[in-house]
Amino acid sequence: MQQDTGKLFVFAAPSGAGKTTLVHAVVTKHPELRFSISYTTRKPRKNEADGVDYLFVDEDEFMRLRDQGEMLEYAEVFDNYYASSRSQVEKHLADSRNVILEIDWQGAQQVRESMPECVTIFILPPSVEELERRLRDRGTDAPEVIERRLCDALSDMSHWDEFDHVIINDDLNQAIADLEDVLGGKGEATATSNAALRRAVERIID
Repeated sequence: MQQDTGKLFVFAAPSGAGKTTLVHAVVTKHPELRFSISYTTRKPRKNEADGVDYLFVDEDEFMRLRDQGEMLEYAEVFDNYYASSRSQVEKHLADSRNVILEIDWQGAQQVRESMPECVTIFILPPSVEELERRLRDRGTDAPEVIERRLCDALSDMSHWDEFDHVIINDDLNQAIADLEDVLGGKGEATATSNAALRRAVERIID
């Protein structure tokens, strides 16, 4: 997957689609990939470490970095800010490393504007019912937060057609294989122009 010029792969998904699990699985299998660690103003969860899962900063520091042009993209999600480090991404690309950005659809729009050569990938759950089950099984959020996440997730899913590829995360091993195809410059089956894929997505969303 390494090449003369680094390529930027941008991932987005509704909450609960399994994006983080899928991305981490692929990065583990392909250590030559570089995972861009995002800034966030939210508090760390009990299993998260600063500099590993996120770069945890307070809102004042976040805004200072934003004003200095350090943010490749940023968005407010669930009352917290998230952003990608421009310097981190540009360094990896300059070193001929493929880079993975794990962000939301709003951030993906911003990255497409500043780096139109990027490859964008949207992760979908196999059904809305499965998405709700995954959100509830996390056991980390109050019921009212889950309802809000589910509502926002349904809104997020409407943006799937803005992406180059869509991967339906039903079977994790198959989803990983589909993702590896995209990273390897293939991925015709997951291209949003693929008629069979579009029918499958419409069944999920409708």
